[in-house]
Amino acid sequence: MSASFSNEPKDFTLFLDLLKQLIRVPSVTGAEHSFLLYLKRELEEIGIKTEHYDGLLVASGKDPSNGILSAHIDRHGVICTGPNEFQFAAFLAKNRSDLRGNSLSEQTFQQISQRYINQNVHAYEPFSGGYLGIGKITDAFLKEEINNLIFKIDGLNHLLPSTPIAFVDKLKQNGNLISAQLDNVLSAAIILYLYQHGFAGTAFFTAQEEAGKSWRFVHEWFKKNKISTDKLVVLDTSPYESREEADKQLVVLRNKDVNARFKSPLLKELKQFCKKNKISFSCKDKFIIEKNKLREKDGLKPLSIGSTELGRIVMESNGQIQGATLQIPTTGYHTVDETACVESIKAIIFILSSFYIKTVNI
Repeated sequence: MSASFSNEPKDFTLFLDLLKQLIRVPSVTGAEHSFLLYLKRELEEIGIKTEHYDGLLVASGKDPSNGILSAHIDRHGVICTGPNEFQFAAFLAKNRSDLRGNSLSEQTFQQISQRYINQNVHAYEPFSGGYLGIGKITDAFLKEEINNLIFKIDGLNHLLPSTPIAFVDKLKQNGNLISAQLDNVLSAAIILYLYQHGFAGTAFFTAQEEAGKSWRFVHEWFKKNKISTDKLVVLDTSPYESREEADKQLVVLRNKDVNARFKSPLLKELKQFCKKNKISFSCKDKFIIEKNKLREKDGLKPLSIGSTELGRIVMESNGQIQGATLQIPTTGYHTVDETACVESIKAIIFILSSFYIKTVNI
């Protein structure tokens, strides 16, 4: 593996324990309320002020301007939409108003439907998170008439419409790799871990990113508080087709997405920091542009450079809100086997703690 990193958290097992806990709390797109409440309790127990809005949890430490982080907390799952009828939550008709067909989620969801067959799932009450039953996916297929995946599930024919159904999941570790449905509970765990170790800035935990809506919640918060910034850091995972591709870098940055160019000085600072500390990084937009040159030679359709939460915020705010993305390369995108390298996670924690925690004791 070409990517390597020497600075690491002293108690990384504590981070993994935290991640294991968060993975067990369901957070299907459009039914994230119980997960936000769980985060709210965890943050308030360590003295962090929180404000819970529709689709958004805002955490504020004692120095709220010292670092502004954001992470979406919804995960892919299924929604009961009628009598024994189950659809992919993110791409329900009612969620499509913000989807433009240019996100990686939309371009890949049809290709991964077979991965869900034989997957165990559990239904839960959307507000309390209370358990409503367990089932197993026996089939998954694209229904072109509604442009969404339809699931056949044994064991959940008693559910009412709008009931969320999460994939049964737990963290798995194999040497230097961890696997679970990491997108994007991994970033939520990183932010919570940073707060536990002295981060005193602001963090946004957003809902419905997989339905293209999360940017609205952050943008609205900035507008109603009459605040602008060029220091917003959006954390996420970044999908690659193979470990060979993913392992070429520990950290993934972006110069732009399909919506906007990222012009924050923070992006340059992050690149310089990575170079200085020998943290390998790449820019996803450049990677996809180069990959499209090869695809063009093979007569293949070009890939979108992707739509991100930050890009929509930058575009819709006319540049009043700027920042940078900071992502962990993964494989197995949007499945319970999404896989990340432990060294990448350690690198992200080191970068953020170096930038925003005055006494780095991680």
